Amino acid sequence: MHICGLLEVILQGSGSAPPAPPCTKAEVVVLLVFKEISADNDEDNQPTEIESLCMNCYQNGMTRILLTKIPFFKEVIISSFTCPNCSWSNTEIQSAGRIQDQGIAYTLKVKSKQDMNREVVKADSATTRIPELDFEIPPYTQKGSLSTIEGLIDPLFTLIIPNAICTSLLVIDDPSGNSFVENPFAPQKDEALSVSHYKRTPQQDAQLGIKVQEEEKPSNDIDCMRNEVLTFNTNCPECNAPASTNMKLVQIPHFKEVIIMATNCDDCGHRTNEVKSGGATEELGTKITLHLTDVSDMSRDLLKSETCSILIPELEFELGMAAVGGKFTTLEGLLKDIKDLIVSKNPFTCGDSSTSDRTEKLKLFGEKIDKIMAGEMDVHVVLDDPAGNSYLQNVYAPDPDPEMTTEKYTRTFEQNEDLGLNDMKTEGYQE
Repeated sequence: MHICGLLEVILQGSGSAPPAPPCTKAEVVVLLVFKEISADNDEDNQPTEIESLCMNCYQNGMTRILLTKIPFFKEVIISSFTCPNCSWSNTEIQSAGRIQDQGIAYTLKVKSKQDMNREVVKADSATTRIPELDFEIPPYTQKGSLSTIEGLIDPLFTLIIPNAICTSLLVIDDPSGNSFVENPFAPQKDEALSVSHYKRTPQQDAQLGIKVQEEEKPSNDIDCMRNEVLTFNTNCPECNAPASTNMKLVQIPHFKEVIIMATNCDDCGHRTNEVKSGGATEELGTKITLHLTDVSDMSRDLLKSETCSILIPELEFELGMAAVGGKFTTLEGLLKDIKDLIVSKNPFTCGDSSTSDRTEKLKLFGEKIDKIMAGEMDVHVVLDDPAGNSYLQNVYAPDPDPEMTTEKYTRTFEQNEDLGLNDMKTEGYQE
């Protein structure tokens, strides 16, 4: 059911309002009240019961709808239907949050039955594939669910031998970006799980109901763009209220030009910034290694492109490209973003999904990040960017920095493939 229609059903079922005309997503966000999910008996956060038609026996049954918010994840609509006449039942989870800027694809190498216990948030727009078995579950053929790998494919066990899964690749591809697969080894890298973000195709945007707006033609006057802050209208990614984004072309000393975009929302106070490289992909990749010897290193300026990976060898920590997006910040700001991503915003650190061992492990990782920012740990921070568009300030410039090394390297075939360079033809178009 469409979210606007669902809101109308709730209001009619509770006797709160007459039937309403179709509404926009922004109006729904204003009208719906999503409360944090809790085990407490809160009278204001009880499911709404609505008598509805059973699609199995066509008698009247009961639908229970709960608007709630999963901590560190997003708003969801949980609905459950039961029919007392034929005993048919059905449950469904719908995301009430925004569609993400990029699609996401998870590729899991299922090596053991323990991998089948990984928790999964699967949106209804996601495609599930098992390439070795030439098997695919198309989008919108299953409802959104919060389950495990085993629970996701359990309805298919009558067709597939369970042991055949334990040596297969499992791919969950969601153009909306709202699906999630658990990393049980967080904050360490999961060798069996790879995550990639991608730009949606126009067909995927149309399937998600996104209207692609025509981009304005950029000005050819580069000197004018360097001295001007461009402003265009957009919507806040948090509350969806109208907001404005400022864009500026900036020259970073001893590096190159970058495009900085910043969005401020006057309604909810949300602020975000994003950095894009103003130049082409470099011929060689860049690997920058900084040995942290003093707390003053935290104030070094840092440009992290979307293609840059972050490593802290002493913590056995690696963060892949696009995990925190492109940023122009300080080293301290980057470490805070890493802590928020791994610890504070991890959806499996609280509630029924959490375990004491996992929570303690992530808490210890957060404490180590705090020690690094306080200058109490001797570690190295590595920025590995195959596109060569990342930068870390040399405070001794133009002299060499004794605590920082910069290495140029030739990209591998896989890295060129990730950057889309293998199929790019720049010469001989007429051939």
